[in-house]
Amino acid sequence: MDEIDDMKKKGTTTVGIVCDDGVVLATEKRATKGRMIAHKDTKKLFRIGDNMALTISGLVGDGQAISRFLSSEVELYRLKRNKDMTVKAASTLLSNILLGRRMMPYFVGLLLGGVDDNGGKVYSLDMAGGAISDDYVSEGSGSPFVYGVLDDHYEDGMDVDAGVDLVILCLLVSSSRDSASGDGIKVVKITEEEGFEEIDDEEVEKRISKVREKKKNLPPL
Repeated sequence: MDEIDDMKKKGTTTVGIVCDDGVVLATEKRATKGRMIAHKDTKKLFRIGDNMALTISGLVGDGQAISRFLSSEVELYRLKRNKDMTVKAASTLLSNILLGRRMMPYFVGLLLGGVDDNGGKVYSLDMAGGAISDDYVSEGSGSPFVYGVLDDHYEDGMDVDAGVDLVILCLLVSSSRDSASGDGIKVVKITEEEGFEEIDDEEVEKRISKVREKKKNLPPL
């Protein structure tokens, strides 16, 4: 049991928010093994389809395997039906995948976000398949710090542009307090008009500087 508990204690910070015109998801890039920083440019945010993305926390191999499986099923659905799977349907599929492995679970915490005919949605999924949809969600060891920021700064009806600045602020705060989070930020936005759009590193750095101008007490990543 102690071995399982140790496997679950993997550090990261992921965040997803619903905006008036889409959704925004973001992660930092640090991977840890216990107290050691194992990698400083880890991919934790995956494109699932034109209208969806997935973030992973926990065991990297488990998260990568799930992202491949889900993206394949979503693409197969699109090819068969000539339309995109809804975010709710994808979250149900993902829940069933996780629930089917409850005796030998994937050690992950997942965020699924996207846009369909019903608007933007973000879901938080645990390793037993529990799925919760909310206006904003976070996973990983840095999530307690993120929720403090979101509870204070999130506003109903905010646009995607403001949402990008907010998730960057969340990750700057978590990286300043959580030793398992840091080494840069990856952000994607998904809208009905543009679909999946990854924000390039140069633009993210500009946004970080903009956020720091407003929050003078933030330490470097």
